[in-house]
Amino acid sequence: MTLLSLRRNRLRPAPPTAMVLSTCLVLSAHAAPVPVTVLDSAGKPLVGAAVAVFVKGTPAATTGITVDMAQRDKQFVPSLVVIQTGSAVQFPNFDTIRHHVYSFSAIKPFEIKLYSGRPSTPVVFDRPGTATLGCNIHDGMVGYIHVVDTPYFGVTNAQGKVELELPSGDHRVRVWHPQMGEAQPGQEFRQIMGSTPVTLRLHP
Repeated sequence: MTLLSLRRNRLRPAPPTAMVLSTCLVLSAHAAPVPVTVLDSAGKPLVGAAVAVFVKGTPAATTGITVDMAQRDKQFVPSLVVIQTGSAVQFPNFDTIRHHVYSFSAIKPFEIKLYSGRPSTPVVFDRPGTATLGCNIHDGMVGYIHVVDTPYFGVTNAQGKVELELPSGDHRVRVWHPQMGEAQPGQEFRQIMGSTPVTLRLHP
């Protein structure tokens, strides 16, 4: 083999399959499930809190993702939906009566007039923040759409816990709860995260 052919072989790009596999391995090596516990100011587990982690270099928006916020037994189910900016929400009605879903919130004012079943078009939320939802027919129906500029988010369970698949590093973490109201963006923390459990306690 000549010297010229050796040089050509060295400059030949890796096969696409090998490149994709290498990228996947790098990404998986840098991400791990991180258990996060949120406590209120009294030190008790905070149920139904939105936890969002902002990682440097992560794309701020996404498109083409649709999630459901249903109506069952005259309630929004779930009562809190967290999505990334640019995602859409569908509002299927599983009750035998009609509902009228609306929002007057600054990030997304909209109205779906009396309907049954599944509306023909989902609602796209293209601004971060919180939208409070109601029903003109049933005053007891209240729901929240919390929109964040990150793909790393979740809602705490009955033990105040949520597990997020995260790259390790020093991240900015934001916690929001419906009790804070839609005008509040939430409380922020700086947190070094790896695979070890993290506990965040809200201050008064």
